[in-house]
Amino acid sequence: MAEERTGGWFGFGFCGFGQALGSGRRRQVHSPEPLGAPGAGVDICRVSASWSYTAFLSRGGRAELSGSASGAVGGCRDAWASEALLVVLRAGPEPGAELQVWSPGSALCGKPLWAQTVVPEAAGELGPGGEAQAGVLPLLPGACAYVSPRPPFCRPLAPELRARRLELGTEHALLLDAAGQVFSWGSGRHGQLGHGTLEAVLEPRLLEVLQGLPMAEVAAGGWHSVCVSETGDIYTWGWNESGQLALPSRSLAEEGRTVTKEATGLTVDGSEVKGAAEGEDGAPAPFIAVQPFPALLDLPLDSDAVKASCGSRHTAVVTRTGELYTWGWGKYGQLGHKDTTSLDRPRRVEYFVDNQLQVKAVTCGAWNTYVYAVEKGKS
Repeated sequence: MAEERTGGWFGFGFCGFGQALGSGRRRQVHSPEPLGAPGAGVDICRVSASWSYTAFLSRGGRAELSGSASGAVGGCRDAWASEALLVVLRAGPEPGAELQVWSPGSALCGKPLWAQTVVPEAAGELGPGGEAQAGVLPLLPGACAYVSPRPPFCRPLAPELRARRLELGTEHALLLDAAGQVFSWGSGRHGQLGHGTLEAVLEPRLLEVLQGLPMAEVAAGGWHSVCVSETGDIYTWGWNESGQLALPSRSLAEEGRTVTKEATGLTVDGSEVKGAAEGEDGAPAPFIAVQPFPALLDLPLDSDAVKASCGSRHTAVVTRTGELYTWGWGKYGQLGHKDTTSLDRPRRVEYFVDNQLQVKAVTCGAWNTYVYAVEKGKS
């Protein structure tokens, strides 16, 4: 029997509200640090991070909050944090479970804002060997509804969608169905829906450009979107203000004073061009402000991706070999590269390589990043 490898959570980025992130001694952490989790001896299996607070879920079912919101409650199967509300799935009278919606400032005391008994079939479990994996929330057990941070809290989904994963951005939603197809809806003003326009879509709409390419993961950022195919390819679309799509960003080029000429227009695929810089051949290279169609992204070393997560304006991807790549907005150290530089290209987080750690999961808050990693197996 294989020896169980030691694992743990790490954090970096913004912690100005006192979120447990690394050592917790500063307002921001620029490089991964072992998580200073609340509660002695808590064995964390999931993390859900909002802007000002973070929810930690232990393998024993204890959900604990850290940051601008505090409090703890037991008997939990899943937890999902947002600025407007905290959602917990708690064990109830068999065979059901109770979904509870709380105000983050309630300290999980008194009565929830809203509660409903649900079937437990999709309540989410730990991965092989007890390793952490993403929870089901905000998709509700049974996959026929999801939780919204704005009323109505519970919103139905058509059963024929056969949803297996749902991610919420600031103004849009992504859904992954059982066949690996991606649907999106909500505001499209930053191209985050991926349908080739900036128009809003009221109901889930299939991303036709990805049809026939089964996806394994979806991730929604503030105003950008990412998905990972079953074969390990990465597709990004939406807003690229801070390089979060890993496409050339005008704002980053201006910070580096590399802009050589101004241009405005649309590329062949409809992406909005906001400026130009010199490419490797000396010719003007377009800057992408808005990418309304999914764009294929190649990681360095032709690495295959297996997991992805998005912050407000940054992106993190885990590769099949357990390496972590990050890019986008880095003002608070949320990229983990020991500085506050923003990047419009993927860069490997060397901390995990240097410490012989294999990354298994990543969860981005708006301005920070949490990573679960295990010691690399000895050959």
